[in-house]
Amino acid sequence: MTRLRQVLIIALGLLAATVMTWLGLWQLNVYQAQGEAVAARRAAEPPVALTSVAPAGAVVRDGYGRSVQFDGVYLGQHQLLLPAEGQPNTYRVVTPLRQADGSIVAVVRGLDSAEAGEPPAGKVSQMGVLLPSEQSPGEPATELTAVQVPVLAQRWPGPLVDGYVILSAADASEQGLEPAEANLPTGRGRLRNGAYALQWWVFAAFAVGMAIRMARDQGRQVGSGDQSADEIETASRTGPT
Repeated sequence: MTRLRQVLIIALGLLAATVMTWLGLWQLNVYQAQGEAVAARRAAEPPVALTSVAPAGAVVRDGYGRSVQFDGVYLGQHQLLLPAEGQPNTYRVVTPLRQADGSIVAVVRGLDSAEAGEPPAGKVSQMGVLLPSEQSPGEPATELTAVQVPVLAQRWPGPLVDGYVILSAADASEQGLEPAEANLPTGRGRLRNGAYALQWWVFAAFAVGMAIRMARDQGRQVGSGDQSADEIETASRTGPT
């Protein structure tokens, strides 16, 4: 009977911990969804001048994930084709653009085959989303990463803007390219939901720990009771001396 009680206590503890773990995962998903919504709203805001948030040779502090407007001349002779992840025979068309101050920004103009055409000639005015070159977990390896940026800086004539721009769908289509998807930097959800997730996981661990302790106490109580019964029986057999 004692063993059955112990099993039931452990089972109830594990059931409670499972429910609490699921609630923690749900709160974490809410937190992540809120972060994605924040990133989407940020990218949908009116564009700002690229030079105002990402000056050449300076650290970008509040520009990643924002829509930016920039002017300059494409340097078609330095154009690169990077294989697109999961899309055979498709490449990201990366072309440097020289701005009026002489700085160079890497622009992912869109997607195309290996026969991607030259960029527009002359001065152009473009829009896109500024993204960091640092590679985040889960980010496709075909993005411009921190490893590739120093190489580009050596090849391209001019100081390089930190990060790169994914051209807007309208501008990419106008140039005869398929628009490239922008992997927006994840924003932050409400701190309350992140704290709730951690709280539920702490409760789950506590429930398991308490169930184990209660089951162990049940065994100790039964053992103490059996020992007392044996002592009484022994005393009754020996009788008074």
